[in-house]
Amino acid sequence: YREIAATDKELMGIFERTYGPIKRAEPAAVRPAPRVSAKPYQGKERLQGPEYLLIDGYNIIHAWQDLKRLAEQSLDLARGRLIERLRSYQAWLGTPIIVVFDAYKVKGNPGSLEKMGGLTVVYTKEAETADMYIEKASYRLQKEHRVRVDTSDNLEQLIVLGHGALR
Repeated sequence: YREIAATDKELMGIFERTYGPIKRAEPAAVRPAPRVSAKPYQGKERLQGPEYLLIDGYNIIHAWQDLKRLAEQSLDLARGRLIERLRSYQAWLGTPIIVVFDAYKVKGNPGSLEKMGGLTVVYTKEAETADMYIEKASYRLQKEHRVRVDTSDNLEQLIVLGHGALR
């Protein structure tokens, strides 16, 4: 078989007679990289002003063990305790906080909004969940402010990340 098979030299000769001599370029590793004069990426301009914190109230109540135990006895007490803590946190943080509670199952509920200094407590209207309110608010606020959302709902986190908010 060795005697019949063509050698590499013979095959190269056939190739060059058919297609012409091979012209090899200098290896890319040896060639200098071309100079690129493109401007470096600057990123999106960082928004100034307060950073809003949007909180899904019932998510937090059911995520914190002490509030969860309190909610088993009285949801009103757990809500009040959360609001009390958030007022203290807001005073320390110094940025606006919006805590949203679901009230979508309450028939004829027009919704309500209560301001307590820098803390805003929102009860959603009939047929509007806290998630829906947070999605709309994060979309609206992120155009001019930095927005952070606190929720344990994974789908909600993905939606607000798509709006440009942090989670």
